[in-house]
Amino acid sequence: MSTILIVDDEQSMRDFLAIMLKKEGYNVATAEDGYEASQAIEEDIYDLVISDIKMPGMNGLELLRHVKQVSPETLVVMITAFSSTEDAVLAMKQGALDYITKPFDIEKIKLVIKNALERKKLHEEHEYYKRRDEHKFDVGNIVGDSSAIRQIFDLIQRVSPGKSTVLITGESGTGKELIARAIHQNSPRRDKPFVAVSCGAIPESLLESELFGHIKGSFTGAIANKMGLFELADTGTLFLDEIGELPLLIQVKLLRVLQERQFKRVGGTKDISIDVRIIAATNRDLRKMVEDNLFREDLYYRLHVIPIHLPPLRERKEDIPILVEHFLEKCSREIGKHFAQMTEEAMAKLLAYNWPGNIRELENAIERAVALETDDVIDVASFPENIRGATGHGSSLIPTEIPPEGIHLENVVEEIEKDLLVKALERTGWVKKRAAKLLHLSFRSFRYRLDKFHIDDDNPEN
Repeated sequence: MSTILIVDDEQSMRDFLAIMLKKEGYNVATAEDGYEASQAIEEDIYDLVISDIKMPGMNGLELLRHVKQVSPETLVVMITAFSSTEDAVLAMKQGALDYITKPFDIEKIKLVIKNALERKKLHEEHEYYKRRDEHKFDVGNIVGDSSAIRQIFDLIQRVSPGKSTVLITGESGTGKELIARAIHQNSPRRDKPFVAVSCGAIPESLLESELFGHIKGSFTGAIANKMGLFELADTGTLFLDEIGELPLLIQVKLLRVLQERQFKRVGGTKDISIDVRIIAATNRDLRKMVEDNLFREDLYYRLHVIPIHLPPLRERKEDIPILVEHFLEKCSREIGKHFAQMTEEAMAKLLAYNWPGNIRELENAIERAVALETDDVIDVASFPENIRGATGHGSSLIPTEIPPEGIHLENVVEEIEKDLLVKALERTGWVKKRAAKLLHLSFRSFRYRLDKFHIDDDNPEN
C-alpha cells in the first residue's frame, strides 16, 4: 500500500485531501508546513509527497529540493493556484513529477496520483528485472544425476510452494545459491524480487543498515533515507548467504524479523511490516557455533525449519562427467569455439581429484582448460598441476558434518584407511616394510590391509 504525505498550510485542504486519499486506499500522513514535512521525510520513507508551493517559511520549492536530497526515490506532485502555473513548471524542472491546480478537479487529482504511483511502480519493476537479468537462472543450471542430487531436486519441488524458512548447508562451492534461486523460481514468488546478500562480505558496521535501511542522520555517512534489503525483498525472497558470519547483535534483530515479520530502520521509530521468505545458507557448523555461544540457539531453530544439505563433489563423483559436459558447453559457447570431448586420461584425472573447492573449482578448471587448449579435445596438460598430479587416492575425506540422510560410517573409515595406506606407500617409494613402520603396523597386518583393498594393483611398478 502506497504512503502519501500531504503538505499544506491550510488545514481544510489537508483534511480534504487526506479523507479523499484514504478512501482510495492509500496510507496518508499530513504536515502543516515545509519544516514539519522535511522532518517527516527524514524520519520515514514516503512514496509520494503532495505539497503546496506557496507556504510561509519553507515553501514548496525548497521542500522539493530537500526531498530530492534526503529521499530521491520519493515522487513529488505540487499544488498551485491556476494563476501561478509558472511556479509549477519551475518545480517540474527541479524534479517534481507533476502538478495540480486550484480549484481542484477531484477526478483529475485521483488520476495524477494514480499515474504517479504507477510510474514509480514501473520504475521499481524495471530495476528489479534489470537486476534479475544480471543473474539469470535456469533450474537446468543445477546439474547432476546422483542419488544425492535427485533427492535435492525432490526437496526443491516439495518446499518451493510454501513460505517456510530454508537452511542450506554445505561446503563452499557446492552451489547453495543455485538451490536458493531454484526454490524461489519454483515458488509463487517467482515474479517477485530475489535479493541475495553475503553476510560475510559486508562490514559489521554497515550490516544493520544494509539489511534494515536507515534514516538520514542516524549515523555518520547517512546522508539520505535508505531502504534496506528486507524492504527491497518484500513479497519475494531474501537469501542470506554465510549466515554464520552474522554478529550476535544482528542475530537478535534477525530473530525479531523472523518472529514478528517487522523491524525498524536504523534511527527510525516506525515498525515496518514485510512479507519475505527467508532462505539462509552456511558452510559452517551452526550447532557447534551454538555450543560455543557464537550463534543464538533460538535463531538456529527459527532458521532450521527445512534443512537442505549439499554434499561435497567428492561424495558424488558420478556427477562429474555430467558437470564437465555442462561446463564445456557453457565455456565453448562463451568463447565461440566448440570442444566436443576430453581425453580418457583427462577425465580420469578429474575423477581422481579430491575437489576441495567443489563445483566452483571444477568449473574454473574447465574454463582454464578451454582457454589454454589449442586443439578441439581437452587434454590433461591443460589442467592445473594439482589436478594433473591426482592419483585417485584420498578422494574421500572425513566429513565435516553429518548430512540429514546420514553417512555409511564403515565406508568412510575404509576410505580413510585406504588413503593412509597409499600415502604411506607413496612416501616410502612403495617399500612395504617402511610403509608399515610409518603407520605403526606389523608387516602381517599391513599386508592384510593391502590385500583387503587390492592396493597392490595400484603399484606403479606392477
